[in-house]
Amino acid sequence: MQPIIFYCYDAYCGWCYGFSPVIKKLAAAYKDKFSFEVLSGGMIISETPKPISVMAGYIQNAYKMVEERTGIRFGSDFLWHINNPGKSDWFLDSEKSAIALSVFKDYYPDQQVAFASDLQYALNYEGRDLCDDEAYRHLLEKYSLPADDFYYQLHSETYKEKAYYEFALVKQLQVTGFPAVLLQVSETKFYLISRGYTDYETLKERVENILEELYPEQL
Repeated sequence: MQPIIFYCYDAYCGWCYGFSPVIKKLAAAYKDKFSFEVLSGGMIISETPKPISVMAGYIQNAYKMVEERTGIRFGSDFLWHINNPGKSDWFLDSEKSAIALSVFKDYYPDQQVAFASDLQYALNYEGRDLCDDEAYRHLLEKYSLPADDFYYQLHSETYKEKAYYEFALVKQLQVTGFPAVLLQVSETKFYLISRGYTDYETLKERVENILEELYPEQL
């Protein structure tokens, strides 16, 4: 089997947003060696979605740490909701963004890392509500996706089941935090190459060390 890099993330994970440039760079550098699969982790799933006010206090501090560590920037439209939780109409729920990614992967499986990054930029910089169907429309134009088909699938049980299958798979892979990156080299052998934010050079070194261990004759 061709080795697979699994990127376990959640659209609502701020550290994953900070990690987006790293995983995009890795996908570009190793696209000829590995296939890349993005798995949604279902970080915030509840039968009764929680208003942004529940998490706003935590995010007000956490986003500054993400910016300082990763160099990423959160946008003013996103931060308005964090700093004015009593006025915001946002609710936190990972389901719809996970379904959107599942739909997208059937169209463009080789661009799923880019799409996941775009979802996070839409939320954390542009301040789009990922629980709102309209948050995805600009990406349909970007990727030339048929709007009627996309929105039909976004509300279908088929793709909801695919999203929840990914949530279960992430748990099966024993991922307990995001972002996480695993390299699968056989049916039963996985390497955990990133748990939490990791800079590109460190990640690349870990990948190269594994390749050297697996295929010394090719180096």
